[in-house]
Amino acid sequence: MNTKVNLAGVELKNPVMTASGTFGSGEEYSEFVDLSRLGAVVTKGVANVPWPGNPTPRIAEVHGGMLNAIGLQNPGMEVFCQRDIPFLKQYDTKIIVNVCGKTTEDYCEVVERLADEDVDMLEINISCPNVKEGGIAFGQDPKAVEAITKEVKKYAKQPVIMKLSPNVTDITVMAKAAEAGGADVLSLINTLTGMKIDINRRTFAIANKTGGMSGPAVKPVALRMVYQVAQAVSVPIIGMGGIATAEDALEFILAGATAVSVGTANFYNPYATVEVAEGIEEYMRNNQISDIQELIGGVRD
Repeated sequence: MNTKVNLAGVELKNPVMTASGTFGSGEEYSEFVDLSRLGAVVTKGVANVPWPGNPTPRIAEVHGGMLNAIGLQNPGMEVFCQRDIPFLKQYDTKIIVNVCGKTTEDYCEVVERLADEDVDMLEINISCPNVKEGGIAFGQDPKAVEAITKEVKKYAKQPVIMKLSPNVTDITVMAKAAEAGGADVLSLINTLTGMKIDINRRTFAIANKTGGMSGPAVKPVALRMVYQVAQAVSVPIIGMGGIATAEDALEFILAGATAVSVGTANFYNPYATVEVAEGIEEYMRNNQISDIQELIGGVRD
């Protein structure tokens, strides 16, 4: 039984990976999960300098998911290279580094720094606000998506994954813009923008007022977007958004995703990633499917 998938020349032993920001860089989960069982570990966002993140409170539970406004708190690329990469190299899994920045130059600086590091792919988080354009996220303007993809590709030695924001009118326009800019792979979706109000305190549950919504409630939206993008582009897709079980993951694969990321589920079930990987294998055995390629994009009209 073959569960291997290929993302722009990088072969993963199975299609299951972690979603950025929900797994740290793997260390805190390594006592629950053998990271070598995963196709890849996607790290928390890494910037060119340390970011303190947003003021607290910055997480709130909502029906069917959670809101977060962590603000991409991270120790910066130097600490990441010295501490996190050596830790992950102990395991037989691919390393995908999520990159964030406030300007195109910020992104390129991180990508250039990682060019000589032993990591497999770079995932570019273009939901970061672009400070030079008045705070609109790069990922909400197709011209900006294409431009930043082109710039990052100039510096990248590893294949580049562009992570798409769902907070747009037409996700396929953004996907095509990233593909035109030279993206090797697309990942989607990032979080949907949401809000919660504490009626007893009559104030916002999150200091930032709004946060990114993730979890089971976003899955139908994410699945629809992955299917639409799979019809619109020819590059591989990593699907994510509310995946908690093998059944969830298989829906995304049938919709056209080559690989899947498990995010919010890690918070309430630290074994979720391995359970999803094992569940996919069980489904393949039960349905006499010898190669996972038979399932990718295999939804019937």
